[in-house]
Amino acid sequence: MSMTFSGQVALVTGAAAGIGRATALAFAQQGLKVVLADIDEAGIRDGAEAIRAAGGEAIAVRCDVTRDEQVKALIEQTLAQYGRLDYAFNNAGIEIEQGRLAEGSEAEFDAIMGVNVKGVWLCMKHQLPVMLAQGGGAIVNTASVAGLGAAPKMSIYAASKHAVIGLTKSAAIEYAKKQIRVNAVCPAVIDTDMFRRAYEADPRKAEFAAAMHPVGRIGKVEEIAAAVLYLCSDGAAFTTGHALAVDGGATAI
Repeated sequence: MSMTFSGQVALVTGAAAGIGRATALAFAQQGLKVVLADIDEAGIRDGAEAIRAAGGEAIAVRCDVTRDEQVKALIEQTLAQYGRLDYAFNNAGIEIEQGRLAEGSEAEFDAIMGVNVKGVWLCMKHQLPVMLAQGGGAIVNTASVAGLGAAPKMSIYAASKHAVIGLTKSAAIEYAKKQIRVNAVCPAVIDTDMFRRAYEADPRKAEFAAAMHPVGRIGKVEEIAAAVLYLCSDGAAFTTGHALAVDGGATAI
């Protein structure tokens, strides 16, 4: 299986922290030039500086993925800096709500759907023409195990991640003969700032989160990064339209 990358360019949204930051660093460690995008300018500048300090190439671009003109500008800046776009990890997302469906607000619905669904759609809308013009590429979208089944008390979030999988599968079929692969990664509970905000205020919830996974722990950001790199690599050349669960066995129960 080949995991070799050479002189290629990767774009990561939601790259200021967590899974996005870890994946940007992992791409850089494989020798790729990396574009880090997020609304958190300080976070992406710090990530880009860390990559450059280690001898890699990276730029930071502030981008709100819910704004078409900003996503368009992100792709234009990527091309202006590096001349191509080989891999895109559309990872920007907003965290889960905590409540039953009838308790949700319209503002909450719009915010979650805006980032998690519209953001992924806009990113692919602008990434795909570039990949078509250069003859190929690979896209990975961040979904969730919540997009693979029911998710009580987080129905809006779950709906958004089901939608990401739908976008992923549809795009994969549309571009399958154009040398563009589109897949999704579906993490379970991962040790990120989002996890800490949602669970660590209540240690009992944190313990429950770990127990949800047959392996007995929550996941690490580096484990999701490794899955993303695999899906982008030549080792996954025959894989497209797939929603890969990286979940410590949670969906096997």
